[in-house]
Amino acid sequence: MHLIWTILIGFVAGLIAKAISPGSGPTGFFMTAALGIGGSVAATYLGQALGLYREGNVAGFLMSIAGACLLLFLYRKFARKS
Repeated sequence: MHLIWTILIGFVAGLIAKAISPGSGPTGFFMTAALGIGGSVAATYLGQALGLYREGNVAGFLMSIAGACLLLFLYRKFARKS
């Protein structure tokens, strides 16, 4: 059940990260959702590995936004320019 919450929180975090990050980024619903979910999942498991969260807890909302912003930054840095 915690994975479902992580995904839902990640989706919202992706929307917020896209809104607060400067510059143009990936457009579209699915790409925004994927970056947010990826950031949330990464923040959850990184926090567990570092001992910040216990097994079964989702990452904090701010960490999810930070993870989504990091993925958005990396996407912009390494994505093919068209």
